[in-house]
Amino acid sequence: MKRIYIPLLSIFLLQSCSSDVLDTYPETIKQTANFYQDQAQLEQGVNSVYGSLQYNGQYQLAMLAIGEIPSDNTYDEVPANDSFTYGEFDFFTIQPNNSLISNTWRDHYIGIQQANIVLNRIGAVPMDQNLKNSRIGEVKFLRALMYFDLVRIFGDVPLVTKETTNVNEYFGQGRTPVETVYTFIESELKESLNLLPATQSQKGRVTKGAALGILAKVLITRNKFSEALPYLQQVETLGYSLLPDVTKIFDVTNKNNAEIIFDVQFASGLNGNTEGSQAYQMFSPSGFVSGAKGHNLPTKQVYNIFTAGDTRRDAYIGLTPNGIPYTKKLSKPTTAPADGGSNIVVLRLAEVYLLMAECYAQTNDFTNANLYLNKIKTRAGISTVNLSGQALLDEIDLERRKELVGEGHRWFDLVRTGKAISVMTTYFQNTPGYNTATIKSYNLLMPVPQDQVNTDPSIKQNPGY
Repeated sequence: MKRIYIPLLSIFLLQSCSSDVLDTYPETIKQTANFYQDQAQLEQGVNSVYGSLQYNGQYQLAMLAIGEIPSDNTYDEVPANDSFTYGEFDFFTIQPNNSLISNTWRDHYIGIQQANIVLNRIGAVPMDQNLKNSRIGEVKFLRALMYFDLVRIFGDVPLVTKETTNVNEYFGQGRTPVETVYTFIESELKESLNLLPATQSQKGRVTKGAALGILAKVLITRNKFSEALPYLQQVETLGYSLLPDVTKIFDVTNKNNAEIIFDVQFASGLNGNTEGSQAYQMFSPSGFVSGAKGHNLPTKQVYNIFTAGDTRRDAYIGLTPNGIPYTKKLSKPTTAPADGGSNIVVLRLAEVYLLMAECYAQTNDFTNANLYLNKIKTRAGISTVNLSGQALLDEIDLERRKELVGEGHRWFDLVRTGKAISVMTTYFQNTPGYNTATIKSYNLLMPVPQDQVNTDPSIKQNPGY
């Protein structure tokens, strides 16, 4: 029988570290029944939850690819590479047996199970209460983030909130409605706010600012703009700042800088090249680096929307000698091509400002909406604006597209604003090579992995697939 992806008796544990950067190097596989006896073991378990974010089906590859390729921001240069896995997202021909879709479901539920184990065991572990509270807040945040990603990708998903020791408990449960999942996510994030510190001694750990920002994104996704705004305003008070030089934001020698609120940690050249990311190799033009696959490259359209003098274009997007755009938000590894050291940014202050601008615009406070939009424009070296109504919302959308290009947000933005079908239909009509491409309403959700449907008949496929 095929196994449903809610892992059972063992987890990938990650060693804790005394340095100032979170170390998520896999140490060993241990039986949970004999583990979590002391603080050191508990810390390994918490780090295992962080480590799951590094999996291909989470922030190493999937969240960047699924968040960009179906949009007008990126495309697949060589669809035949990797058995059309990435090309299917480019043309909306995604199949339920797509390996990236399968990895996304599996790797998120691996992380969720690890989080559930930690939260189930942490109460009995003797340790400082303030530290315990922080770790509970971190794990609740990470579990909420994973569910946020799942629900945006698949819609209804099984809501599993306790440690699973017998997989049969979940056969027949089916998929939990979206609204119920979102209610859980909001509750988890609100609980974490009261537990998380404003700063952490180890870079890469979740802080209160991350919980505030992601909670606001969840609320904005549900069109709760006035409710989201106070959380974003709190982020602004926590000491983050826009870097004056946009070339420094993604500089691999300047990771965890003052603009970064939360990112997934990767390191190049450590532990036998096991801590690096494949993203640079996978998302570079074919022939640009050894083994490059040409997936998820910036489109010429997005390269050309930057106006003259916008410092972000050349900071964020490069051109090969043949004129092929590539992302400069991923740095070339100093060791093996698949050992990238760039962290994957989940949330940074520039996005918070743009979300604030959107919330103010949606609640008709155009003065403040322009104020926060213009913070981003001024930093980019382009002219400020004074707009209102739909023109202002369109300008905020354009700035989100430029500022956050390649970071895994554009597709989700198009879906939540209701623009996905119209924008992508126009894009296909105006872009050579897409004469056969179409987007239908069912494409706003991805297919449930076929192996999950085959494993449990109560897991129904999304309509259209």
